[in-house]
This record gives sequence, C-alpha cells and structure tokens, in this order.
Amino acid sequence: MAIVLVYLVGVVGLGCLAGAYRKKSAGEGSNYFLAGNTLGWPIIGLAIFAANISTVHLVSLAESAYTYGLGYTGNYEWMAGFTLIALSLFFAPLYLRSRCPTLPDFLERRYNRHCRDWLAVISIVSAIVVHMGVALFTAAAVLRGILGIESTATILGISSTMFFIIVLGVLTGIYTMVGGLLAVVWTESFQTVLLLAGAICITVVGFLQVGGWESLCQTLAQHPHPLHGTAIKGMVVNWDTHRFLNMVNSSQDPGQLPFYAMVLGYPVIGIWYWCCDQTIVQRVLAARNETQARLGPLFCAVLKILPVFFFVLPGVICVALVQQGYFSVGPSDPRDTYTFMVTQMLPSWGLRGLVIAAMLAAAMQTCSAALNSTATLVAYDIYQRWRPQTSDHQLVVVGKITTVAATVLAIVASPIFDNYPTIYEGLIALICYMAPPISVVFVFGVFWRGASGKAAYLTMVTGAILGLAAFVLQNHGDFKRFEGWSGINMHQMMVSFYMFLACCVLLIVGSLAMPEPVKEEAKLLIWENWREPLRSQSGGRTLGSYRVVAAVVLATFVILYIVFR
Repeated sequence: MAIVLVYLVGVVGLGCLAGAYRKKSAGEGSNYFLAGNTLGWPIIGLAIFAANISTVHLVSLAESAYTYGLGYTGNYEWMAGFTLIALSLFFAPLYLRSRCPTLPDFLERRYNRHCRDWLAVISIVSAIVVHMGVALFTAAAVLRGILGIESTATILGISSTMFFIIVLGVLTGIYTMVGGLLAVVWTESFQTVLLLAGAICITVVGFLQVGGWESLCQTLAQHPHPLHGTAIKGMVVNWDTHRFLNMVNSSQDPGQLPFYAMVLGYPVIGIWYWCCDQTIVQRVLAARNETQARLGPLFCAVLKILPVFFFVLPGVICVALVQQGYFSVGPSDPRDTYTFMVTQMLPSWGLRGLVIAAMLAAAMQTCSAALNSTATLVAYDIYQRWRPQTSDHQLVVVGKITTVAATVLAIVASPIFDNYPTIYEGLIALICYMAPPISVVFVFGVFWRGASGKAAYLTMVTGAILGLAAFVLQNHGDFKRFEGWSGINMHQMMVSFYMFLACCVLLIVGSLAMPEPVKEEAKLLIWENWREPLRSQSGGRTLGSYRVVAAVVLATFVILYIVFR
C-alpha cells in the first residue's frame, strides 16, 4: 500500500508540475491542448502506446490467453503494428499539413461541416465510454480482487467497485485538468515504464517457475487444458493446448476467430482506432514537425510487440503452471487469471505493490488521454463553433470544465461494462460496429479526389445506423441463427468487414451521384497517388528516415508471424 500511495502522489504531482511548466510558455490554447506542438517521436510513441494500454489489457488479454491461447487477443496487438505504419506513412503528414487541432476539423476541411459535427459527437462518446468507462471499471474490479474485497462490500456507504472508480477518476481528472496535454504525455511516459515493469515481473516470475520456453511448449502439448470439457460460449469445447502458442488460428479453434477474419476485419477497426480516433491521434497532432509525427507511430508499433509477451503470454503460462501442479487449483474464473497470478506468485512486499501500481497506471493513463481529447473536441469543435471569437484563455477554461464533466460522465457510465461476460469482447464489439463508416470516409478522403462531402456524410450516418442495428442483432443472437443456415461467418470482425464493403459502395455511388468540386483548402489534404507519401525525403537516410524505420518495423512483424504461425 505504501508503494501504491507513493505512486498516486507522484503521478498527480508530476501532472501538476507539467501544468506549471506549461504556463511559462506562450500560446495558452495551443499549449494546453497540443503541448505547444513541441513533442518529439519518443514521447509521441510512448504516449500513443499509453493511451491504448489500459487495465482491460492486463485483465482480458491474460483471460483470453488462458482460455484460447496467444492468437485470440495477441493478434489485436500485432495487427496494430501494420495500421500504425499506415498512420505514419499516409495520415500523419496530412494531419500536420492541415495544422488542425482535431480530426473533426480535418474532416470539415476535406469534406464539409456536417461531417465534422457528426465525427465530433462520435469521438466524444467514444472517449468517454470506450476509453474511460472500460478502463475505470476494469481497474476497480481488479483492485477489489487483489485487495480481497468482496463485490458486495461497501466503502463509505457506496459499493467498493464504485468507490475505486470515483477515486481513480477524480485523481486522473485533477492533473489532466491542471496540466493539459503536456501533463498527459509526461505522466503517460512515466506510467508506461511503470506498467511495463509490473507486467515484466509477472511474466519473468511465471516463466522461471514453468521452467523456460521448452518446458512451456512440452507441458502444453502433453497435458489437457484445466477447463477441458467445460462449456464456454454455450458449447463444450475440447481445448487443443499444443496450439496455444500459435498466432495463426483456424476456424476450428475454440476462440472461433479464424485468422482470415483478423486479416479482413482488423484493418477496418484498426484504421479508425489508430489513424482516425482523436484520443490516439492527438499526440501526433502535437508533433513539432512532420518527421517526429511519422517516427512517433513507428516507435509505438515497436512497443506493440511487447504486449503479446508481457500481457498475453502470462495467461498461457498460467495454464502450464496449473498443468504442472504448481497451483493446487487454477483460477475459479478465467477473468481472474491475472489477479490470481499476482496474488499467488508475487510476495506481498515490493513486487505486488509494484504490479498494483502498474494496474493503476494502465487505467489512469488511458483516462487522462481520453479526458484531454474530449476537452479539445468540445473546446474547438463545439464551443468555438458556437462562439468563433472565443479567446485562447476562454478555450482553456472550457477545456477544464469539460474535463470535470467528462470525468463525472465516465464514472457514471463505467458500470455498464458489468453486463458483459468478457469486458474485452464487449469493447471489441462496440468498436467493430462503430468503426467501418469512419474508416471508409477517411481512407477515401485522403486517396480519392472524387469523394464528395454529401456522400461522406450520408455514409457516416447510414453506417452508424447499420452499426447500431448489427450491435442489437448480435446481442440478441440473431447473427448466430443467420450463420447457421447461410454458412456465412458472422463473427463481429467479419461483420465489420461486411459493413466496410457496404460503406465503400455507398460512398462511391453517392459521390458519383452527388459530385462536388474539391475545395481549395482540401487539395493539400489528398494524395495524388498512394506512392506520393513514400517519396518525401524528410528525416535523413538511416534510422532518421521514416521509410527505413517503417520497412524494418514491417519486416519485424512479418518475421514474428512466421515464427509464431
């Protein structure tokens, strides 16, 4: 508890210190929302990684690995590397060229005002629910489990889960409100190091106990899964644990997520999440020049190699340890895999406190990123649109008020994730049905001059309606019935791909039926062809060249998939 308290005081103090440093610089609005466009690639990469990784990764990645092996959730981590390369090569230069503070602003310059308004609302809801809500709820549940507090227990007259949600939300809101984006990236950089240190502790201890890689492989191949023959997702599954270290899954694997579904579906959600979501991309918008904006996402892509080994692999190690008899009995529920390993394998002094602090860091860094992006969206895309003459100081005041309001909304909204059997699956489902129309509008917007604003707006609205309908049908089981007699894979990743194709057709047909001339300000925001962004000479000829780094990163991920196929 002493380590946890030191962490909480330290991170809030660091955020407030960043706020004091920010006030010494000129350009109050730019400094508060975009850190004065001073960020270099190491900070950008760490901040993007931190904004993505939350407590749900620590909990749900280990849970899914314990149940299905590396491939089920590990692919979400490694596939991100390819979309981060796309952000670096194709999207980041145009964002920097436009000098827009938000992505809705970029969309207005490329299309029209209606597209901006629609994306602003979607982005605010996404930040509050998808980023903050799930992070707070998962962190509270994990803390309660590690500290041995029953779910029915109360603290100060409220449920223990809600108590932890409120504490984490308020502390994060304080330093985010005071320091702005600079506080967020400072604390995220520190928290990322702490998060990785805590995750490495679990992996290393488990790896040593299981006897190394060869022993892990032999154990998985020779012994049945601890849950062998039990029901999951309504079916009794016989786990084939010798494939638990494979990343390329077949349609017969227990996770029911074949690799082709990941290859087709992930780019759809990945382009939205990594290339078009304000919470993630705001760090790129704050880069000091194009080279830093390109290299930052590539550095993050390198970091995305680590979660498979430090967040996902512990779940597989836990399976092997149960098979070897290291634990007399495994976790009673796969959702408790990570907390089970923390409480059973780490001493109560030192290491356990470090891992708990790392879990807090995972939740708080995600929340702070989402809070700052929400404040930026409200200030620039809503308030300044309503009052164009608003000064920088007034925008900062609006941003601080928004931070407080968003914190309260996230605290209120977070318990809705208690309705899902697996938090990560619920999170992915929301993204799968939200992403397709936005991904289509951005991709066609930067690569096709013929994409018109009217067609883009029609695609975003119609796609949102399709996504809502798909989400409702999926939760009522109608997709499974359709899959049964049609033979068409209706996994949410494939549904996202089908929606993407439908939105592509809608945008193309709509643009041809409702053509519009390209606005003068939009001409700089469209590539003449896909090879154009690869011809830039910025950044030098060796490791300073984004093209060299992108090629190395791409080759690394290809090799990883070959090794773990």
